Amino acid sequence: MPRLSEVITALENLWPAERAESWDAVGTVVGDPGQEVSRVLFAVDPVQEIVDEAVKLGADLLVTHHPLYLRGTTTVAASTFKGRVVHTLIKHDIALHVAHTNADSADPGVSDALAGALDLRVVRPLVPDATDPQGRRGLGRICELDHPLTVREFTARVAERLPATAQGIRVAGDPEAVVRTVAVSGGSGDSLFDHVRAAGVDAFLTADLRHHPVSEFTAAGGRTPLALLDAAHWATEWPWCELAAAQLDEISDRSGWGLRVHVSKTVTDPWTAHAASNPIPSATGAPN
Repeated sequence: MPRLSEVITALENLWPAERAESWDAVGTVVGDPGQEVSRVLFAVDPVQEIVDEAVKLGADLLVTHHPLYLRGTTTVAASTFKGRVVHTLIKHDIALHVAHTNADSADPGVSDALAGALDLRVVRPLVPDATDPQGRRGLGRICELDHPLTVREFTARVAERLPATAQGIRVAGDPEAVVRTVAVSGGSGDSLFDHVRAAGVDAFLTADLRHHPVSEFTAAGGRTPLALLDAAHWATEWPWCELAAAQLDEISDRSGWGLRVHVSKTVTDPWTAHAASNPIPSATGAPN
């Protein structure tokens, strides 16, 4: 069995820490470099529910996309929920490693996994990494559909292929407009609107879209996407777990490690229920 330090080296080669954004907190949070690793669990969120799953599974290493302490801390007391995560990990000899924005911009990365889940052909990054001479790394991806779909049909595909969440998929745009090209970005994406507009795509799929940026974007006119699709943050990033697990599996086979690699299917999206609104009133009608 490999040591944790060997597995972490492999993970750092996939997602080098220096490619993370300056504000990010990536890398190994908990773990003894000398401990042996035989079972690994991938998940989006380092929350107690996932850590308990790792304990039950008998995992030696938990790899998550989201950081545990993004903004730092002054305590790991078990009386805090993040402190309890740390205590549980250490008590059960489970290491925690985080790959966040360094996995977003990787080749392949979070948005490649999102595109793959939807059977989209990746053409190029939405925001290329200037340090990549091959032009394959960067934030988001510009993609092509295998055949044109209406916004309504493409939305149905997204809802079917991504993990189910209480939110579902929200849409801004004409449901009958035709979609041939799509920009995708796993996680929060309304900061990328200028790049999406410049790309001239027909639709943009991301998460955490807010009222004012969407309203201003759709009202701006010009060559804007025909539709904005807003999925749950967790759902747009979960496909990366399967991609990352497959990458580590390949490394394990090549290195003769015999790792058992798992992907958590536990839904850690924080929203738990959804109630449909009454039918939208006509332009001249008053809201209920």
